[in-house]
Amino acid sequence: MSFIDGKWKGVILYHLMSEGILRFNELRRRLPSVTPRMLTRQLRELEEAALLSRTVFPVVPPRVDYALTARGESLKPVIMALKAWGDENVLCDGDRMTLKPITAGTQTGLTKRSEWQSYWYFSSPGSGNPRCRSYLRS
Repeated sequence: MSFIDGKWKGVILYHLMSEGILRFNELRRRLPSVTPRMLTRQLRELEEAALLSRTVFPVVPPRVDYALTARGESLKPVIMALKAWGDENVLCDGDRMTLKPITAGTQTGLTKRSEWQSYWYFSSPGSGNPRCRSYLRS
């Protein structure tokens, strides 16, 4: 589990699973609250764990592509299960994130709305962004 712990690793893996090969700045646009330094650190740790591959192209300006390895692809059921759980059980109300209440006879107590997804990831407090953000849009 330590290979995918960290604030951003699961979200990075999700985007690479759903969108394929991404460049550094494409990942940054999908994760506006992450600093470049933190994104670099998380990407390096995922690369060291052989969950993603990093391809550097010898051009100016530098071009670096990130893609999942076969080992990274093997995490797809886990990451998608976490996303499904968040969609089903977490409710975003303004800048607050809460668990949906459980009522008798149902597991979630609320029906799923097809026009929006549950937002289940906090951005950094004090970052100027709303605290409850969606980084896992399908």
